[in-house]
Amino acid sequence: MQIDSKLLHRLEVLSQIQVDETKKDEILKELNRFLEFVENLNELELSNLEATFTTLEGGSTFRKDEPVLNEEIGKKILKHAPKSSDNFFIVPKIIE
Repeated sequence: MQIDSKLLHRLEVLSQIQVDETKKDEILKELNRFLEFVENLNELELSNLEATFTTLEGGSTFRKDEPVLNEEIGKKILKHAPKSSDNFFIVPKIIE
């Protein structure tokens, strides 16, 4: 797989990030280098390994799942959103 300028433009639209024209070539090179690295993982021989869910001996310890009611957390998060309304994120429509 190769990331070209068309795919980069689509990623910009979906992520609502605008990449400066002067940096697009550099970003394309970096993204494609990253993909090459990830594709190397497909070459690993893993058929003799058993699937695991944790790397910790004896399993992992879980914290209690207790709800936290703090309205300030949501306000802080939405403050950084490009668009929001009524305590919800506003995102581009992707399904017609």
